[in-house]
Amino acid sequence: MSSTDTLFRSFSFARGVTLRNRVVMAPMTTWSSNDDETISDQELAWYRARAQGVGMVITGCTHVQRSGIGFTDEFAAYDDRFIPSLRRLADAAKSGGAHAVLQIFHAGNKAVPHLIPDGDLVSASAGRATPGPFNSGDISSRALDHEEIREVIRAFGEATRRAIDAGFDGIELHGAHGFLIQNFFSPRFNQRNDEWGGSLENRMRFPLEVVREVKRVISLHAQRPFLLGYRFSPEEADEGALRITDACALMDQLVEEQVDYLHVSLKKVLSSTPQDSVSGGRTNAEIIIDRVADRVPLLAAGEIYTAQQARDALALGLPLVAVGRGLAVTPDWVELAKAGDEFHIRKAMDMSQDPARNAIPNKLWHIIRTTPGWFPRHEGA
Repeated sequence: MSSTDTLFRSFSFARGVTLRNRVVMAPMTTWSSNDDETISDQELAWYRARAQGVGMVITGCTHVQRSGIGFTDEFAAYDDRFIPSLRRLADAAKSGGAHAVLQIFHAGNKAVPHLIPDGDLVSASAGRATPGPFNSGDISSRALDHEEIREVIRAFGEATRRAIDAGFDGIELHGAHGFLIQNFFSPRFNQRNDEWGGSLENRMRFPLEVVREVKRVISLHAQRPFLLGYRFSPEEADEGALRITDACALMDQLVEEQVDYLHVSLKKVLSSTPQDSVSGGRTNAEIIIDRVADRVPLLAAGEIYTAQQARDALALGLPLVAVGRGLAVTPDWVELAKAGDEFHIRKAMDMSQDPARNAIPNKLWHIIRTTPGWFPRHEGA
């Protein structure tokens, strides 16, 4: 490894948190909690195996209300009784010297119907739920009322307080992938005509109010530098849905709110382009990098498997790059890249392996095996 390798330069946030390198473990759901919604030993092993070399770990998402669970066997953060569980997770994520960020969310109309109280699916507006593994699109959400919206906002703040108490170095708001925060921002899913919907300004109100509440809680409870990140998807697939121009407007407001970083979730960091003809030949990442213009740290995730791909992402102007499935396939990804041993950084999951060899939880291994196309895979040794 060259001493000038961009991947292994340290990086400092304005808040005072310094990362030892530019590689971030991307958030990834493991479907592996205990039955009581606490973190399991297999999940802890998953994080410990991948936290030894990265600069920062962002955990898989955890729900801030009982109605917000988005995946089966998802660890929870909606009550103080989960603080010991969260503390175990923070310790595991920080075990190798990385900083640890807890990703918090509410699944909105993508919540798991049979796991939420009374099957009461909530969103910004009433409408058909997003089809997914837990529903066929034949169920509907109802619109949250004003007081319920305020309760959700407070719940994000309370989950942040728990993250502080548990020893995390920050939280990341999951405003991507069609979950509740994005439900409110999306012109497709937000059909309200009150202060929480309609105009772009009103559609941004819920995300920004969540940010403000989290900032308030951090100022009250954090006795050390504590990061606030925001993850977003720049677009949605359907007609009349979210587009990158609206996402750029939200980014401007998040910069004004002084979030510590923005995290863009892309299908492919190096090649994804906007759906509409607004790019001028540029990729989504290039458009977003130009818009942010170094006003706030930016990281991106999306099919970064090799060290060279990560370097290419940094070369676009990203200060940080998130690696998800690459670390799932090769837990010692960072260590191999640092040693210049990129030959042993695998680009596909070996489906013939014992998952315990790479500290892959049994439930996650089942999901990988039964979800074609999620991971590149091969069957050889």
